[in-house]
Amino acid sequence: MYSIVKTALAAMSSINKPQRRFILGLLTVLTVFQGRANFRNMSRYSDMSEKCFSRWYGQPFDFKGFNSHLLEQNLPSDTCFIAAIDASFITKSGHHTEGLGHFYNGCAGKAEQGLEASLLSLVDLKSQTAFSLDVRQTLDIKGQSRVSLYADQVTELKHILQRHGVRYLTCDAFYTKKRFILPVNEAGFDVVGKLRSDADLLWLYDGEYSGRGRPRTFMGKVDFDADVHRFDTYGELEAGESIYAKVVYSKLLKRNIQLVMLRWIKGKKTGRALLFSTDIELNPRMLIQYYKARFQIEFVFRDAKQHLGLTHCQARSRKKIEMHMNASLSCLNVLKIEDRLLKNHSGVSVISIASWKRRKFNQNFMGRLFDELGINLKCQKVATIFSQYSGYGAIAA
Repeated sequence: MYSIVKTALAAMSSINKPQRRFILGLLTVLTVFQGRANFRNMSRYSDMSEKCFSRWYGQPFDFKGFNSHLLEQNLPSDTCFIAAIDASFITKSGHHTEGLGHFYNGCAGKAEQGLEASLLSLVDLKSQTAFSLDVRQTLDIKGQSRVSLYADQVTELKHILQRHGVRYLTCDAFYTKKRFILPVNEAGFDVVGKLRSDADLLWLYDGEYSGRGRPRTFMGKVDFDADVHRFDTYGELEAGESIYAKVVYSKLLKRNIQLVMLRWIKGKKTGRALLFSTDIELNPRMLIQYYKARFQIEFVFRDAKQHLGLTHCQARSRKKIEMHMNASLSCLNVLKIEDRLLKNHSGVSVISIASWKRRKFNQNFMGRLFDELGINLKCQKVATIFSQYSGYGAIAA
């Protein structure tokens, strides 16, 4: 881990030596702490004081550049990426935190008071793994909708996304709004998302011109039950859903879209899911693959919340909260890369962040203990014991 982080920091010429030392120490602490990742508790697992953490959290750091360098230096140059965006609810007590508001909490199924983290990630299609690029706290700004803020996050990072070869951005049904889709398209990206099952769509007219008046554009509203025969068929998925596709017009988005309908029958009931892309030439099966890959961003939130203290920051300023959220997710990136390098495998692989945290804690504790006892790790017997007990208590040794 030390060498991975140090190499990425060395590529950032704008970062001075004291800040590099702090970031290296911070990411190390986030892999070994027990309990909560607040300033006081993190100081117990490092040589930095509580005030040191608080002071450095107030200083800006380019995490999006750091994450970009991590991926460029440690993943193959031919890695195929798509982007994914999603937001997650962050619990927060108190009444004076900047950005405190009512946001949708998926666990509770309703809006609750707290914070929200908007994450833009890169998804490696080959390994089916998402890596954090940039996370921001959602702040309500007068005269600007939250959807516009999410779109701004994508457009501001378009140069980094394009450098990684990203063309498609995937998102769930919440982002299927013209105020989000249009700016993202203008930035040079096609969107892959989901529509309501009763979306208002129109068939495109493909007949001949009658020779009088304005040329006809549409052929009526899409009826998903009665008009199944008008779709092009693309076989079935493993789960038994039939795949139907057609280029149609979306009244919501004011544009033509590639529509993919997944249709299944269970007993006497018929169900469907509607996926779409603003790229009307995208292969329907590729569209489904991209949308399924979007779900990897959910595992990023899960691992960071459960093991790396994403929700533990007790600071009240936006600058410090965003610093902590980005540090937590960047630490997750480092652990995923270290796992990949250790396995020397770039395909689909299972990783246990709980096991990695246990190993890092064991190694940190043994390293400090051996230093105090004056034991040399270069000794073969000591090195064997160090390696053996690094996985002590890990789920997957």
